[in-house]
Order: sequence, then structure tokens, then C-alpha cells
Amino acid sequence: MASSNCTRLKDDRGTEISKSPSHELGSKFSDDGTVTYFWRAHTLTVLFVLVSVLIYVAVFEPVRDDTSYNTKRGLVASVLAFILLGVTVTPDGVFKRPHPVVWRFAFCCSIVYELALIFTLFQTKTDAIHLLKHIDSKLGVPLEEKSYGGNCLIYDKDVPEDPFHNVWDKFDVFVPTHFFGWWLKTLVLRDWWLSVVMSVMFEILEYTLEHQLPNFSECWWDHWIMDAAICNGLGIYLGLKTLKYFSMRTYHWRGLWRIPTYRGKLKRLIAQFGPYSWVDYDWRSTSSLGRWVATLGITFVFLLAELNTFYLKFVLLVPPEHYLNLVRLFLFLFWGAVSMREVYQYLDDPDCTKIGRQSWMTLAIISTEFLIVAKFDWETITKPFPSHIVLLWVVGLSSLVGWTVWRFIISGSQRMSGLLNVDERRQRWAVVRSCELGKFAMKDD
Repeated sequence: MASSNCTRLKDDRGTEISKSPSHELGSKFSDDGTVTYFWRAHTLTVLFVLVSVLIYVAVFEPVRDDTSYNTKRGLVASVLAFILLGVTVTPDGVFKRPHPVVWRFAFCCSIVYELALIFTLFQTKTDAIHLLKHIDSKLGVPLEEKSYGGNCLIYDKDVPEDPFHNVWDKFDVFVPTHFFGWWLKTLVLRDWWLSVVMSVMFEILEYTLEHQLPNFSECWWDHWIMDAAICNGLGIYLGLKTLKYFSMRTYHWRGLWRIPTYRGKLKRLIAQFGPYSWVDYDWRSTSSLGRWVATLGITFVFLLAELNTFYLKFVLLVPPEHYLNLVRLFLFLFWGAVSMREVYQYLDDPDCTKIGRQSWMTLAIISTEFLIVAKFDWETITKPFPSHIVLLWVVGLSSLVGWTVWRFIISGSQRMSGLLNVDERRQRWAVVRSCELGKFAMKDD
């Protein structure tokens, strides 16, 4: 990655794009178009490898007379074959680094996961838990839910040898998880306002639902100081600093073998794991009624996905520290990153008329997860809410609806204030698409 800029740019049709503030992305991006073995399609090679493996299984591998073993292996082989097919022939998504195959793999995994969820939805709770035991025999054991509430004294004078024992007791594996989680979530949302709102809203949801899940019961200082202010706040702050770094840097891509120095080659290899190009998200949530409703919808879906994490492990008896939870969260990070980009483009790009495929899959996954929770443990999610919680939400939702009506209907402020006009947005996204396709060409003055 070098620091030079391209002064004149051409879009994917060869039309020169003049330099203007709306084309700042283009002015900070260039690609020499080097196509190496690493980037070329290898469909025949993949097919040869697949058929070779199948020939080995069919002809040379000893037959094992074990129905359970063969069934499990057949299912795993079918899933792997589907993913291999997907990463080979699925079209590229909106992200290219470190390699398009990574994002194709994530998309194929989302399809497999959704199919597994649908299959689970058609089972009973007992059978669903039994199916998980085929993945790990240690699963299916009733969980010991840890409550973080109880004694909420910060300084306990009755325990002079360790008066801060209540504070130390709250420092577990979830402290760094909160911090790194919100750092990565901020990179996905690319907006400080949305990140802070969702952080605060999830703490309110924990207050709301602690009568259903003991794990949500926490001390006030655990909610607002340790979680919201320290862990989430520092994670969001680091995320904003990372966003600023990605936004300000120049993306000038050169082929590895065209870089003369070993240091330059090493920097190029490291840069391969960063963004190919960068788009800042300017949600402008209150600029129109449509944008405001879309922002509320994004917030709702995001928080529902967060809640599904806790309810699924509670319903299906999966311990919090189990690797299945970690794998799900890791995949959701990839799915969420692509989905937010697709949703933002759907809202901002006049030429984008349909939601992206990863966004579609992510919405389907979140919905199916909730339906599994609702089917398997309806008694838990329908436990009556305490009166003070009902009052809190009635006041909050009434205020939200009232402000929305006043802002966008009564005051007549539903105009697209603060947004670029349609032609400017169309031109901006033409530059973005050209950058993502690597079709900007440098031209001497």
C-alpha cells in the first residue's frame, strides 16, 4: 500500500470522473489491476479435487458397518460439498479482502445455519437438545445460570480482608468479551450514535427481562459503570478511532511482485487483511420519515439478535463458554458486516432497488432463531412483566411515537434535509462500485 493518489479517475465504463468532494473515495483509491494466481478462478481444479475425494470414498476407503457413523459423516460431507460449491460459483459480495472466497464462505455458512435452524424448528425441544448431543455429548445438561445481582455493595465492610469482593466477582470472561464485542460492533455499524443507543438499549432490555433469565440480573453499577461506560464505552471509542483510521488512509493497491522492497511486500501482505476500499456510513436517521423508520428497524433487529444469543443457550442448554456460542457470534460478525453495508446502500443508493442476499439471510436467521425460542419455551418469554417495567415501556414507546408524529408530520420536517440529492448520491455510488470492482484507472495529467 503506497501513499500516492490517482488524480484523474475513470469509472467502469471508461468515463472520466471529475474530482469533487462527493468523489473523495475515488481520489483516495487506485488499483493497478494485477490479477495473480491467488485471485483467478479455479473451478476445474476444485471440481477435480472434489471428484478425487469422492472416488477415494467410493472405491478405496474400507466400508464401515456403522449406521450412526456413516449418517453423521454423510451429513458433514454433504454440507462441506455445498460450501465448496458455494465458494466456487457464488458471485462476489460487497467486500473483497482478505479474499472474496472468505465472504462467499460466510454466506454459504449462513445458508447452512438457516437450514439447520429450520430443521430444528420442526422438532420437539427434547429432540432438538438430543440432536445437539450428536455434536457434543456434554451438551444437554441443565445449566447453572449465574446471577450477577444479589449483594450490590461496591465496598463491603463486613468482609475486611477483601471489601471489593463483589466487584472482583463480576470480572469474568464476559468483561473482555463486552469490550472486544462492542469494538467490532462499532466497526459493523460505523456510527457512534447507533452504537451508543444500542449499548444503552441492551442494558435496559436486561433490566426488562431479568425476571425471565437470571443471567440478566445485575447490580446497577454492573449495568451502567462496568458494562455501558467502561467495557462498551471503551470498545465503542476504540471502534471510532479505527473507523477514523480506515476513513483517512489512501487505498492504492499494487501487485505484490511489483513492489521492489521486502518491507513493502510485507506491508502489502498485512494490508491484505484490511479493507479494499472504504465507505463512511452517514445514516442521517432524522432526515426523513423513511430513514427514521429504517433506523428503528435496524435497532430492533440488532437487539433481537443479541437477545437470541442468551435465550437460545438457555432453551437448548448450551453453556455460555461452549464453542458453539463463539462460532455463532464469530459468523454473525461477518454476516452483520455485509448486511449493514447492503442495508446502507439500499437506503442511500438510488439505483439499488432490492435488499442484498446476505441481509435477506441474516433477517431469516434472526427470525427463525426467535421462533425456535418461542416454540420451545413459550412459558419463559410470556412471563408477566413487573408493573414498573410495563410503565417504563409505555412511557418510552409513547414518547417515541409522539416525537415521530411531531417531527415528521406535525412540524412538516419530512424533507430529505441534509442528504445529497439523487444525482449526487447516484454519482457517489457509481464511484463506490467502480472502486469495489477495481476499475479505476490512473491517468497522467
